Amino acid sequence: MRRAKSTSRPMVLFLCLGRMLRRQCRVRSVSRARARKLRAKYEEVPVAILNDELKPSPAAAPSAPAEPLRQRRLLSAEELEALDSYDALVVEHVSKRFAKGGGWLRRGAARRKQKIVRAVEDVSLTIHRREILGVLGSNGSGKSTLIRLISTLLIPDEGTVRIFGHDVQKEERTVQRLINRVSVEAAFFRKLSPMENLLYSSRLYGVPGSVARDEIRAILARLGIKADRVTQPLENMSRGMQQKVAIARAFLTSPILLLLDEPTTGLDPRSKQDVQAFVRELRDTHDATILLTTHDMDEAEALCDRVAVIDGGRIVALDTVPGLKRAIGDQLALGRAATMTEVFMAHTGRDWEADEAEDEEPDDDAVGE
Repeated sequence: MRRAKSTSRPMVLFLCLGRMLRRQCRVRSVSRARARKLRAKYEEVPVAILNDELKPSPAAAPSAPAEPLRQRRLLSAEELEALDSYDALVVEHVSKRFAKGGGWLRRGAARRKQKIVRAVEDVSLTIHRREILGVLGSNGSGKSTLIRLISTLLIPDEGTVRIFGHDVQKEERTVQRLINRVSVEAAFFRKLSPMENLLYSSRLYGVPGSVARDEIRAILARLGIKADRVTQPLENMSRGMQQKVAIARAFLTSPILLLLDEPTTGLDPRSKQDVQAFVRELRDTHDATILLTTHDMDEAEALCDRVAVIDGGRIVALDTVPGLKRAIGDQLALGRAATMTEVFMAHTGRDWEADEAEDEEPDDDAVGE
């Protein structure tokens, strides 16, 4: 019995070891198969699509020039015609506030007073079809918050925003088909090239790569990006070049309402002129309406049909550029039309800010209580 028991023990250990090895191999094979599936789902498939689109398409018979992408893909002819019966953008008594601070500093300490920041306060404005409206303001004046409210990224606390008759809260998807937005800090796949990023964006809007590729090259060339840079990774490009790609992405779909949040920040003077010329062309040839936020006086004067001055979250002036200059020139008794810098300083001066701060003190105290 002892001998049988001693001879069977190594056999049992060998069988157990073999079973453990087989189980480990199965687990590894399952893990590898699962990893391959995940890789194919999240990495290989998009890259394969982009690689196919980057290959030159076979020669085809010449065809008539393509119509604007948005007219062909995003909206029907009937929908485009119906837009003429509405103002492009109507903002009515919109306000947005953020809570700042609050909570406890340490255990047992008194709670800190919560401060309410009024980013946008009772803003009302209307932009007509095919108009370029500039929103002029200093840093922190509420320009970017206003753009986010219009582009459905933020929900207003009060008031309504309508784009071609569609409420941005109740008809969010419809509004998103009509707009595009360029921000200072645009999001990209930095490892991919401008061509790959823009092909990816065009596919999201339902535009096939074979159609979008020529448009992408033409837009990038107009913005001053050389052909040999189109296929290089974005991470190797300067901030100004990346901003041009962000602008190209917005222009690619030819939106009905284009929201430009300080689009030329970080660009050199020549690039600024290229972008400004392209903005005018987009309005003239594609019937686009454009809302432009900036703190560049020359840019506002060169591009905008009307200019709104925003300060402390409020619209403090809204008129054409000549009208604003004339009004401030008369107000300051200059004997001439004021410059845009003088207009800006007159509407956002220290005295006005001090008065607003005094008016806001009781409200903040009431909120804290």
